Amino acid sequence: MSESSLGALHRGLRQAFRQAGLATPDLDARLLVCDTLGLDSAGLILREGEAVDADAAARLAERAARRLAGEPVGRILGRRFFYDHEFELSPETLEPRPDTEILVELAARVFRARGEDEFVFADIGTGTGAIAVSLLALFPQSRCVAVDLSEGALETARRNAEGAGVGARFWALRGDYLAALAPGSLTAIVSNPPYIPSADIETLDAGVREHDPMLALDGGTDGLTAYRALCATAAPKLKPGGDLLLEIGIGQEGDVRALARQAGLSWRETRADLSGIARALWFCGDDALEKQGKSVGN
Repeated sequence: MSESSLGALHRGLRQAFRQAGLATPDLDARLLVCDTLGLDSAGLILREGEAVDADAAARLAERAARRLAGEPVGRILGRRFFYDHEFELSPETLEPRPDTEILVELAARVFRARGEDEFVFADIGTGTGAIAVSLLALFPQSRCVAVDLSEGALETARRNAEGAGVGARFWALRGDYLAALAPGSLTAIVSNPPYIPSADIETLDAGVREHDPMLALDGGTDGLTAYRALCATAAPKLKPGGDLLLEIGIGQEGDVRALARQAGLSWRETRADLSGIARALWFCGDDALEKQGKSVGN
């Protein structure tokens, strides 16, 4: 087998990533090789003895160098899989992560329990549109107002919505939190806002700190700036008994529940991630259960 064969290049890349101490060296190597050479996993195996031309090998080497320098694979590929879809990334968007799927799953259960055929929800700080698109795909008669401060993020989210086939029900809106939304217009609000305390930004992994947009990370001095704004303004924007669903950072459950309680919203459920960390919270108006006619089971 030639040293420039597909198999040899793949093995060499795996070894280099392992030696560098990357968290997922084999996965990273497979993703980069397959994408660079236009292969799927089966092709990677079936064609391992074939020679790789010099141009392709050079492109792979350049991408490998970027990964070894700390750039996440998703940023190198320009896309990231989340829930049931693949999402284009851009410099203005946070790379969607598995923890946020907990919020999508909780929101989906709350939406199903309502039993409404048509409803409108808002995704605040939509970024790639990952949350909005995932929920729109699950609920074909729903519509979403996707809000973000970054026009670049909204352009990326629009493309992702179109690519997932939900573009006609995805309304992109440039704005600050809920300010531009009409009172009483929403059945639900979902958000994965910035929640990292400003002083903790420098302690983040370099792949996050250097490649995710600061606007989507920095939650202010105590990490709660966005939650203060969302909780204080959510109730007037919701229909009676409407729902507020939020992703939170480590150790923030008590503070966010207190902010919601002060704003007249009642806590209904907390969902933990796979590490047992409280990750998603559900709040609603005091009469929400009466409006729904039933509660949401685990």
